[in-house]
Amino acid sequence: MKNDLYQEHFQSPSLIGNLLRKLHVDIPLFLGLLLIGGLSFVVLYSAGGQEINVLIRHATRMGFAIVLMVVLAHVNPRQLQTFSPILFGFCVLLLIAVAVMGQIGKGAQRWLDLGLFRFQPSEFTKLSAPMMVAWYLSEHPLPPEAKQVGVAGALLLVPVLLIAKQPDLGTAILVASSGVAVLFFAGLSWSFMAGCAVVGISLLPVLWHFMHDYQKKRVLTFINPEADPMGAGYHIIQSKIAIGSGGVNGRGWLGSSQAELDFLPESSTDFIFAVFAEEFGLFGCVSLLLLYLMVIMRCLYIAVQAQNSYDRLLAGSLSFTFFVYVFVNIGMVIGVLPVVGVPLPLVSYGGTSMVTLMAGFGILMSIHTHRKLLPV
Repeated sequence: MKNDLYQEHFQSPSLIGNLLRKLHVDIPLFLGLLLIGGLSFVVLYSAGGQEINVLIRHATRMGFAIVLMVVLAHVNPRQLQTFSPILFGFCVLLLIAVAVMGQIGKGAQRWLDLGLFRFQPSEFTKLSAPMMVAWYLSEHPLPPEAKQVGVAGALLLVPVLLIAKQPDLGTAILVASSGVAVLFFAGLSWSFMAGCAVVGISLLPVLWHFMHDYQKKRVLTFINPEADPMGAGYHIIQSKIAIGSGGVNGRGWLGSSQAELDFLPESSTDFIFAVFAEEFGLFGCVSLLLLYLMVIMRCLYIAVQAQNSYDRLLAGSLSFTFFVYVFVNIGMVIGVLPVVGVPLPLVSYGGTSMVTLMAGFGILMSIHTHRKLLPV
């Protein structure tokens, strides 16, 4: 009887592990994602006004995203490599369609309406852009020469400009960073990157000229949010109040006065980290950051273990893009970066962003689980 209980207790996890491996799911990465996803339900219940319907919709989207992740984990990376140019071209066409006949919402033209649902093509470009740049560079010797860097930059510039025109500066930054990450992992010299940084900084006045008025206002608000405390600076001031009131230990679950009294705008989407910080304090924030770090380190490990240029460049870029998601959202919430529309990954309420992120993790799992065992 004792042996039966022992076998039942210790063989069940093995069965689950074998099932996940058959599904091409990387267990350490999946566990990290599940832990972050579990925390999202806790904080969303509080930030979303304690409405069960919010959790049901969030669970539905997360379930769909996990299914998509498993499906993409089954796809051989060689097939992804082959179809990268086709996917990239399709996404560019969708972005052009948005510019021509896209739906306008909250002053931005970012959505395509297909009747049953609407979606943002720019979200899918977060995957297709690094896939395209990785495909192009993997066809040439690495590190790339100036000509290859120029072509890769031109390929990347097309979707970035189309997305920035919508306008969607946050997504444009993420797409640009994903492509730049591919170039970085391809082995560009530090001197070349420093030169590009100098050129980029020198072009900031030109960028300022083409920015929309509300984007300029966000930058000015970032420099001095107290200049307009009831207008443009309201979001960041209320966010800082929420984070500061959390202290070290937090006010406890459902104890966020900023969210409960509706002082904090976008409390369940872009500024959900402020709600989390108020309720769970410094210890809770450090715990969440450690979970993010665990996921990022596992993604980088997958990139290091990749066995060819395309896999390694794409895995490194997807890892870096996830880091940028976390860095930009938390940076804007605590006031060290201008406010842009970047959600807290896997925690903020929203469907398209979560689906895109989980699709990226599915590609990472595909790269890792389809490796060929090399002879000893």
